[in-house]
Amino acid sequence: MTTKDPLSPQIHEIVRAQLSRRGFIAGVGGVGAVGLLAACGSKTKTAAETAAGAGGTVRWANWTLYLDYDTKTKKYPTLEAFQKASGITVSYKEDINDNDEFYGKVQGQLKLGQDIGYDIVTLTDWMAGRWIRLGYTQKLDIANLPNKVNILDKLSTVGFDNGRNNSLTWQTGFAGFGWNKEKLPGGIHSLDQLFAPANKGKVEVLSEMRDTMGIIMQYQGVDIESGFTEAQFMNAIDFLQKKISDGFIRKVAGNSYKEDLISGDALAVIGWSGDVFQLASENDGKFDFAIPESGGTLWSDNMMIPSTSKNKVNAEKVMNYYYEPAVAAQVAAYVNYICPVKGAQAEMEKIDPKLAASPYIFPTTETLNSVKVFRSLTPAEETTFSTAFQKATGN
Repeated sequence: MTTKDPLSPQIHEIVRAQLSRRGFIAGVGGVGAVGLLAACGSKTKTAAETAAGAGGTVRWANWTLYLDYDTKTKKYPTLEAFQKASGITVSYKEDINDNDEFYGKVQGQLKLGQDIGYDIVTLTDWMAGRWIRLGYTQKLDIANLPNKVNILDKLSTVGFDNGRNNSLTWQTGFAGFGWNKEKLPGGIHSLDQLFAPANKGKVEVLSEMRDTMGIIMQYQGVDIESGFTEAQFMNAIDFLQKKISDGFIRKVAGNSYKEDLISGDALAVIGWSGDVFQLASENDGKFDFAIPESGGTLWSDNMMIPSTSKNKVNAEKVMNYYYEPAVAAQVAAYVNYICPVKGAQAEMEKIDPKLAASPYIFPTTETLNSVKVFRSLTPAEETTFSTAFQKATGN
């Protein structure tokens, strides 16, 4: 690993901790739900007090590998504890593979005001902004979200939802390079290494435009957080198009790139940090991750309540529960993305001190300086840039 990558020494600790976390999660699963919730006390109401006796149902759409999971029981320990204590049934579905793809499935119903089948959706910043702008979300009731005060200061006010009136961050993380260590022992730290001749036809990139294009544009010397031009964006599109037409890129994918890494169809990817860490832990450390030397991207996924939901109060209780520091720490110990909840780092000390010190989960200033957030686009730019990206990727 190069000295330009401040995160590399932490990867092995994350993988080691993931291998041992199974015992912790199984242990929590054996504790009574009320006991777990009582251990998650806050200065406001506890999750148990807020949710107790509520009953009802909440339907939650999320991405894959994004909630603590017990492989033996095939259940989600924190969710099981919430359901037992609250009486609320949560139908949790890993139904989001790509923001645009998911939006396409429910857009028609949203326009007509018809139930889309979900009470919580978990979407990336730019797509969350679109839903809020179009009136497809419900304003959150602060009285039902006393734990909202636990959101990290950096995330408390965002351009697409000033004051966090319609959304709460679920997790945040990095986009960078993931690779098969057995096939590529030297690692991938630059775009030149990603597209080395030996990798031709074995590379996949994300269908999330801002992550793939953000990494390419930074490689080309563009500051993606500032007012870059359409010409600069299109120059990066040309780069991507050529790599596709030349046969270097086998697929532009959502979360499905994970299966291709496992099967060997892909050797290296532009992917997400938490995904790669989980793959490494479940495959004897076979995979690795690095932020590109020229810069990676920082993104967040956000919980929101669709305008069509009739289960708003119960949905807010679920959201509030996951902002208990101890609960947030347990989720972070599994997913290994950046935890958005204040107090979770101290709770992580009780789970695994090594993870509590990880800049992948609780980033340092040095770590955050190595990534950037793709700037907000105007509606016109979003249409132009998205059309160009979809055309280049053959969609």
